[in-house]
Formats: sequence, C-alpha cells, structure tokens
Amino acid sequence: MAIPKPEKESKKNGCEPLIPGLPNEIAELCLLHLPYPYQALVRSVSSSWNRVITDPNFLLSRKSLSLSLPYLFVFAFHKSTGRIRWQALDPRSGRWFVLPAMPCPKAVCPPAFACASLPRQGKLFVMGGMRSDTETSMQATIMYRTSTNQWSIASSMPTARSFFAAESVNGKIVAVGGSGTGTSDSVGEVEVYDPENDTWAGAARIDTGLAPYDSAAVGNKIYVTEGWTWPFIFSPRGAVYDAERDKWQEMKPGMREGWTGLSAVVGDKVLVLSEYGDCPVKVYDEEDDTWRYVGGDRFPREKIQRPFAVNGVEGRMYVVSCGLNVAIGSVVFEGKQVEKVMWEVLEAPDAFRDLSPSNCQVLHA
Repeated sequence: MAIPKPEKESKKNGCEPLIPGLPNEIAELCLLHLPYPYQALVRSVSSSWNRVITDPNFLLSRKSLSLSLPYLFVFAFHKSTGRIRWQALDPRSGRWFVLPAMPCPKAVCPPAFACASLPRQGKLFVMGGMRSDTETSMQATIMYRTSTNQWSIASSMPTARSFFAAESVNGKIVAVGGSGTGTSDSVGEVEVYDPENDTWAGAARIDTGLAPYDSAAVGNKIYVTEGWTWPFIFSPRGAVYDAERDKWQEMKPGMREGWTGLSAVVGDKVLVLSEYGDCPVKVYDEEDDTWRYVGGDRFPREKIQRPFAVNGVEGRMYVVSCGLNVAIGSVVFEGKQVEKVMWEVLEAPDAFRDLSPSNCQVLHA
C-alpha cells in the first residue's frame, strides 16, 4: 500500500508542508536542530516555519533535549562615534552575528547602562543608562530573547540611574547604586526586577552610595565594589547584599582591598583579572578573606588589550578586549580549589578594530 505524500496530506489540512517531501514530524526535528541564530533567521521563510519555531512547545523541546548552547553576547560601541551595537559570538566556530538594533535613544553613553542575564532562559536585560545629549539618567528596561532574536520594552525602573551594578539572583535582577538624575547624585535605592511578572519592587537600601566599578553574584549574595582603579589612589569601598535576608553588610577588608580588576564567577568562585602588569588571575578564598594567584597560561596580553569586558559561566572565563578579540579561559579545578586557567584566543574580524566592549553576557540559545 502506497504511503500518501505529505504534501497532499498537508494541503487537506489547509497548510503547506514544512519541508516538501518530508512528514511534518521529521521536518520539525530538522528545525529543532538548527543552531542559533538561524532559527530566528528562518522565521521569514514561511508562515508555517514561523509558527513552528515560535511555538512554546518547540522551545521546551529544545531545552529538554539540551540543544541550547552557550553564546557570548557583547555590547560594544564605536570609539569615534559612540554608536552602539550588540553582537553574538559562537565560541565553537568563531563566527559573529549582529543582533537587531536595541530600542533606545540614539545619543547615549554606552558604559552608563547596566546589563544582566538569565543564561539558561536565554534572556538578556539592559537597564538604566544616560543620554549623552542631556546627561540625564534613564529608567529604561529592555529585554532580549534568544528564542525570537528580538528586543522588547519591559517595565521601567522606578529610579532613573546610570553607571550602576545589576546582577541576577534566584531568577530576578537586582539593580544597585549608580548616579541618579544629576550625575553627582548617588542612588541609595535598591530595586529588584521580576521577569516573570514584569514588575519592579524595592529592596533594602544601601547606605554607602556606591558608584560601582564591578559586581559579582554567588549563590544568594551580591558583592559590589568601587574597586581599585588605576593609578590606585583611593581606597575602595565595598558592600555585600544577602538577597535571602534582604540585608546589606560591609565587604570583608581582604576582599575589598584585593579586588583589583574585573571579576568573573566560575563554579561559585570569584576570580579577578587584575588591572596591572600582565593581568594575572586570582581567586578569592572567603574563609581566609584572601586572594590567591592562579597558575596556568600567561594571559595573552599581546592580543587582548584594555578596555576589557569579563564574564564567567560553566567552567570558563570570557574576556572581550578592544577590537572584540576574545580570550576564553578554561578554569581547571582540583577538588573545590581553582588550580589554573588555560587560555585560547578568538581573533575578531578587522572590521571590528574600532569597536570597544562595554559589557558581555553568556546566554544559552
């Protein structure tokens, strides 16, 4: 008995086949295995492809099959014009993809935004910022989804702020410190964004009025520091927020004094890429309140030059440099201790040489 052609069967149901000559079940499996960002690109092929790819069950299937992979998302700007752009890097192939333009005013100061992410959910958040034409802080909350390759406007922050810290804790985004309506006004309000309900709520205030240089989230705690900045003139301040107890406390002296660069959290350990010398990596020991230098490869300073954007996830430390060259450090553990970091460099195209990184996030897509 002859098997009916899928084209005829589909047309009986009033829709075209996803891939002519294949049953729709097989065609859906083919679409399911398309890597990011091709899924978003092929939405324009046909209405039936768009319907399948945007179906919530399709997204759940990708997660259940562990088909999503980590990509590096970089917020960069042109050094001469200040024009901003988001790009995504596939660390496996070294290929870059340009994201759609972020919906925000044209005249903005890129470092004034704060960025955070929910990596496994494929969600990226850009908050606050400052208009460079009026030097006023903003309240914007903008969200990007890897599943749709689109930006959307979320609920505005209750407090306008710029040059502040934002970290994800327990599926929520915590915004801390920064400057308010006037560039010299410190913001003491701490606010928490719930992506599920698209709502902001207040949290315990921070009394130190930090203008954060760096921050890191480990478990239920967020560490915020003004950091040592070259040429290391002023002693930094630091604070620790316990999200479970909604309480602030001072950062331990050893952690505060030794936080001499940008951090990445790998395996619940805070690592810092130092600002001085050959940019050695060190790891923080909370029990002893000390920092220890990490062995391994010498950091590739010849190709990875300041300014840096740093992030860490799943055993790797990502460092994006001027020109968007990327150093990926594989963090090697001996038991629970970080023993060494082994570096590899992905060189960016020559067309990126005038771009400078402002932030980077690792998301699964």
